[in-house]
Amino acid sequence: MSLEALLKERVIRRIRVDEKLVRKTFEIANRDLETAKEVYKHRSYSWSLAIAYNSMLQAGRALMFSQGFKPAGEYKHVAVVKFLHEVFGKELTDRLIMIFDRIRKKRHRVIYEEPDIVSKDEAKNVIKWAGEFLEKVKKILEERGFFKVC
Repeated sequence: MSLEALLKERVIRRIRVDEKLVRKTFEIANRDLETAKEVYKHRSYSWSLAIAYNSMLQAGRALMFSQGFKPAGEYKHVAVVKFLHEVFGKELTDRLIMIFDRIRKKRHRVIYEEPDIVSKDEAKNVIKWAGEFLEKVKKILEERGFFKVC
């Protein structure tokens, strides 16, 4: 789906680029990744996955905000995935975006259907992937000269 189609179908909408919002959102992504690591240590693997996913979601939102877009409509998490695929697919890699989407679906099951279904190894992998995702987002933001991320 093209960027124009995402706009036309009201999956995303344009916003004014606000560096402060981008910075704050990326800071939340980093905070959540660290929290996911701490929760993992306490053997709460499902919750660790959910927090690591939120870290990825916030990083994705930071990228959207940096380009002057935000999710719209009913399915905001899906909107982030679609936007990232369309605009940053090559830079983030389709592999990482597919992982992000798989974790989104698993997080939904954990939160709304089956609260204790994540293994220790799965949670560990999700934290690793979230870290990789955040590093890619950080690099993209820095390369575009948008701002330096701490």
